[in-house]
Amino acid sequence: MSRQRVVEDRHRRARGDEARRRVLAGAPVVERRLDLAGVSTAVLESGDGPPVVLLHGQGGWSGMWLPVIGDLMTTHRLIAADLPGLGASELPDGPPDAARVLAWLDELTQRTCPAPPALVGASLGASIAIRFAIAHPERVSRLVLVSAGSLGRFRPAPGVLLAMARFIARPSERTQRGFLRQVAVDPAGVQAMMGERWAASQAYTLDRARTPSVRAANRRMLRELGTKVIPPEELARIAVPTALIWGRHDRVMRLRIAEEASARYGWPLHVIEDAGHFVAEQPEAFRRALRAALAAPTR
Repeated sequence: MSRQRVVEDRHRRARGDEARRRVLAGAPVVERRLDLAGVSTAVLESGDGPPVVLLHGQGGWSGMWLPVIGDLMTTHRLIAADLPGLGASELPDGPPDAARVLAWLDELTQRTCPAPPALVGASLGASIAIRFAIAHPERVSRLVLVSAGSLGRFRPAPGVLLAMARFIARPSERTQRGFLRQVAVDPAGVQAMMGERWAASQAYTLDRARTPSVRAANRRMLRELGTKVIPPEELARIAVPTALIWGRHDRVMRLRIAEEASARYGWPLHVIEDAGHFVAEQPEAFRRALRAALAAPTR
């Protein structure tokens, strides 16, 4: 790598780090770093009470949970970690395989949770949470699956695939806006919800999308975890209370996937009106659904 490229990468990384700091400024969280399964992991923590581990989706980072943290922290201990290789969680030896991601989650729960936590996963994060609950039912108290992958075939709307391909191939403000239009019903509403954090949040997400190691980690986790369907007989083995939260207009993982899973396994389904794959665009409805899912009686 040329000296100029090294300098450019260093400056880009500094801009990304500053954008992350601006997003988290004033948020009711404490950030620390833990070494988990060889992953230098960025972890946000807040609140006190029964533990809840929050797992974000593909291409994202733990900051996606800020719209719900302020509410849930009053009753729960919240742990939101950047997935291995994404956000500010770094690996020294290339993108993680499925086994390493599950080992990482095992260490995260053991290091941060005094009791088996509820796992709340969105999209790719939900795929990871499902597999962990199947493999380690004694280490999970319940599952909340938000716009989950792996419950059915990954067959997004054509517009989603095109926008995703454009953003992955050429991450820019324009392709980023195009992708947001596919995963949210009201992009302007998302911007308004984020308020002063919006510009910094978009800048940090764009920086991560332009980072080669992040792109590689995202591709591998999607291939091995996010888009790979879990067979029904394995899903039937889930032994902890499980609930689904879904956007009515999700064009990435269609609502019928959630409806079929709810009917087959008896999992309660909370549908968020006027929301797409990014259900946090309706923060009040999302918070109500999440509280209801976490408060539901155990079996």
